[in-house]
Amino acid sequence: MKRLRLAVLALVGLVVIAYLGIVGYMYVNQRALQYNPFGEVTTLAEAGIPGAQDVAIPVDGSVVNGWYKAPSPGKPLIIYYKGNSESFSAEHERYQTFAAEGYGFLAFDYRGFPASPGSISEAGILDDSIAAFDWAQKQGFPLVIWGRSLGTGPATYVASQRDALALLLETPFLSAVGVAAERYPFLPVSLVMLDQFHSDQWIANVTEPVFIGHGTADRTIDVSNGERLYDLVPNKDELWIVPGADHSDLWDAGIWAKAKAFFTRAGAVR
Repeated sequence: MKRLRLAVLALVGLVVIAYLGIVGYMYVNQRALQYNPFGEVTTLAEAGIPGAQDVAIPVDGSVVNGWYKAPSPGKPLIIYYKGNSESFSAEHERYQTFAAEGYGFLAFDYRGFPASPGSISEAGILDDSIAAFDWAQKQGFPLVIWGRSLGTGPATYVASQRDALALLLETPFLSAVGVAAERYPFLPVSLVMLDQFHSDQWIANVTEPVFIGHGTADRTIDVSNGERLYDLVPNKDELWIVPGADHSDLWDAGIWAKAKAFFTRAGAVR
């Protein structure tokens, strides 16, 4: 009986050691696991967007690089906060569409993503995002904010700190730590996760009208995140749920048409 007890204790000890090892590994490597900052940078010449220009926005002794195009009269400037994968330039087809229809845009890579030097952290992403907004505001055009996936966090934060005409959130999370807890329910993510992106807290201070789009088949950020975040929105415009749409399907599902109608309702289009 004593041997059995010792064996059980030894097994429990091994399980505890293994669990602590997993937690330690996740803690040390969490940013490498959380972010996917890899991919080629498309040049403006390759993208072919007439009138757009490269911009370098200074922030905290560093710089974030992106593209900018002024809007046509009566149209707003879209500040676009990118998602977690690749460079902002990978979505150049979106910017081509914005520009072709007279909308201006500012899109950029957070520090540590392909086009901008530095290392990635929540604090850095938020600082970069505020700096981008402040730079765009100096251009003197009506501003609307568009955040996608990871970018919905900084987009919500910026809208809580600055004044724009509208906030559009495409496949948002309630919080990044909440998504991590859904994926790893056996880990104490709320205690060890550094970059938690609490959109659920920031949204309370957003006075702009808010549009949220999400798909029911989203395997990256469950649709319940968008639904729960919309419940917290002080100034609701629309919750657009697309049956069967996955995380990257909303552009093809028609979010651009929905966005233009939203910007018009918000008074950004004159």
